[in-house]
Amino acid sequence: MTGGGLLVAGTTSDAGKSVVTAGICRWLVRQGVKVAPFKAQNMSLNSFVTREGAEIGRAQAMQAQACRVEPTALMNPVLLKPGGEQSSQVVLLGRPVGELSARGYHGGRQQQLLGTVLECLAELRGTYDAVICEGAGSPAEINLRRTDIVNMGIARNAGLPVLVVGDIDRGGVFASFFGTVALLSREDQELIAGFLVNKFRGDVSLLEPGLDMLHDLTGRRTYGVLPFRHGLGIDEEDGLRISLRGAVRESEVSSPFGEDVLRVAVCAVPLMSNFTDVDALAAEPGVVVRFVDRPEELADADLVVIPGTRGTVRALEWLRERGLARALVRRAAEGRPILGICGGFQLLGEQIEDDVESRRGQVEGLGVLPVRVRFAREKTLTRPTGEALGERVDGYEIHHGVADVTGGEAFLDGCRVGRTWGTHWHGSLESDGFRRAFLREVAAAAGRRFVPAPDTSFAALREEQLDRLGDLIEQHADTDALWRLIESGAPQGLPFIPPGAPA
Repeated sequence: MTGGGLLVAGTTSDAGKSVVTAGICRWLVRQGVKVAPFKAQNMSLNSFVTREGAEIGRAQAMQAQACRVEPTALMNPVLLKPGGEQSSQVVLLGRPVGELSARGYHGGRQQQLLGTVLECLAELRGTYDAVICEGAGSPAEINLRRTDIVNMGIARNAGLPVLVVGDIDRGGVFASFFGTVALLSREDQELIAGFLVNKFRGDVSLLEPGLDMLHDLTGRRTYGVLPFRHGLGIDEEDGLRISLRGAVRESEVSSPFGEDVLRVAVCAVPLMSNFTDVDALAAEPGVVVRFVDRPEELADADLVVIPGTRGTVRALEWLRERGLARALVRRAAEGRPILGICGGFQLLGEQIEDDVESRRGQVEGLGVLPVRVRFAREKTLTRPTGEALGERVDGYEIHHGVADVTGGEAFLDGCRVGRTWGTHWHGSLESDGFRRAFLREVAAAAGRRFVPAPDTSFAALREEQLDRLGDLIEQHADTDALWRLIESGAPQGLPFIPPGAPA
């Protein structure tokens, strides 16, 4: 027996598809429904390692948490990791299979993956009562429709009803809803069940006449109007869209538990990956996290974090071009705290030998840590567990670089020299005891009277956030109508809206 399903599409990228999908998943699981998330193809530099050692998008890992199930490669069979403007690494069923240009991928390779994608979806639907699928970008990208495997391509092949999400905070949501439907073929339009308004501010009664007119124009209803809420974003797909001047996730900094705040500056390196590592720092009361791209912005920072990157050598060049490299070396010599994670750890070393990622051969690192890095063709994908600063630490590794540590104090899989720490482990700061111990060391080195709160649980905060998403769906969407869609598919007899897809 095949479980029910729904595809959550969007009028644009960043319309709220990931958040709505997670919210629907959490609402369903609270109703006793066995549910799983699915995204056929994800383009993201923020990824996660499953227990079986497969790499998938972090958004799907968080959606799996919303479903209270373990994430697997089936939930995100195709992951594209950009390596620049023109090419991406293709990760298939959790393992890298090569680099392709955008033209090469859309020119044939993408369509070849449709069978694999449909098999993964069918396996999930055979196991779960419902599968909530997330689209990508917009289903009305008419230049890509022929090879599409993530929006209407999969909806048509799997017979999924489609809910279109629009971000009203951007403006133009009615035109976006209407235009999305009107640019689809008759067969695709038959699956567009209706709309969901996201990020509405104000009096809903003022919006209702527009929703009625939209129904008259399209024959399709609106399934809910979700109010704007701060700090509800789950792990985003793309770090390149983050504001350099904004706090993480628009989060409000709670009052410090001690007398001082702690200021964290994150270097916004090119192709920044897994910047979600710093979310656990931002969750601590009194910790202020910001992204920076100028050396003077490091001056008042108590801790500087160099995050992961899909281009270690490129990030190293960027740091040198901007004067950040000199500031970091000077900072290390002064004994002021620096934490390098994954690519950020690699570039703090003495030398990088890269014939895989940048193909630049031997490149001199910043020389802050006694480490030499050689890039291997095989990617390391693991979920290690260990101990540091007297506390248990869990993490995950995603990297081609193999580090040869020749000195310093041991620190997870990397090392520490003075107040500079380096490790390949992502997610280590989510271990509450370790994070507190680390922040105490940082505060002591910075001369701050900062004290970590003794009861901050990052896992509990995540659960609370997912419950808030479930509450949004339960309180502001027509959940009975949503369940009918999931169980029975799109309504019959939906009208065709001209002009339809171009020939």
